[in-house]
Amino acid sequence: MKLVRSTKTRLLFHLGHRETQLLLQILKLYPRVPPAHSQLTRSGRIPDQEANQRLLDEALAEQRAENRKQLLTLLADPRRFVRTKTAGRLSLPPGEVEWLLQVLNDIRVGSWLLLGAPEEKLPELSETTAPNFVAMEMAGYFQMHLLEALQKEA
Repeated sequence: MKLVRSTKTRLLFHLGHRETQLLLQILKLYPRVPPAHSQLTRSGRIPDQEANQRLLDEALAEQRAENRKQLLTLLADPRRFVRTKTAGRLSLPPGEVEWLLQVLNDIRVGSWLLLGAPEEKLPELSETTAPNFVAMEMAGYFQMHLLEALQKEA
């Protein structure tokens, strides 16, 4: 993934054929963080915790649904995402780059949680763990390139 052009209103990225395929496959995984992962508090010391937790869960579900809808719109828009036989092109305003970073972070963190949230040593790769490891690493790869582009743009 390479930043080709950067203006105040738009960043244009070139992706190789494999990168394009990987990005599309990774984005299909959204949302990845399990809904039960987000809790108001771990201490349980807030009034009406159960009702407030339900409100948080509903708000997060709505946000995920909206992000999913926005993601599908982005990928279907030929002005923002173009796919050819040999490459891909992604054109985004800076605000959408930040939004895409959040989507990729959900995929990266969710994949890490599915791996058991390892701190130092990753689990042995198997048919079960390898897809989560690849998703985590590739989401991080795309995040890194998007962050570099935002730093150049600033």
